[in-house]
Amino acid sequence: MEETKPQAGPATWRIILAFLLDFFTAFFVLGFAVASVTGGRTEEGFQLNGLPALVLFALIIAYFIVFNRFLGGTIWKRILKAQR
Repeated sequence: MEETKPQAGPATWRIILAFLLDFFTAFFVLGFAVASVTGGRTEEGFQLNGLPALVLFALIIAYFIVFNRFLGGTIWKRILKAQR
């Protein structure tokens, strides 16, 4: 009888790095999108307060939920092969 070893998941550093890169990518891309729509763009980038900041926060959470649940992993998880 052959013994099967459990498959090891991705390295922890890959998972953490993928999360950080996904968060910053989503923050800047979605932040610029929300700022462009709501008039929060500045010379230095964007500034969001109140409802636009809340919308950005909700979009970042939605990014992680939609990509992980329905699209097989976030962008950086796929690039770094950090999917479980």
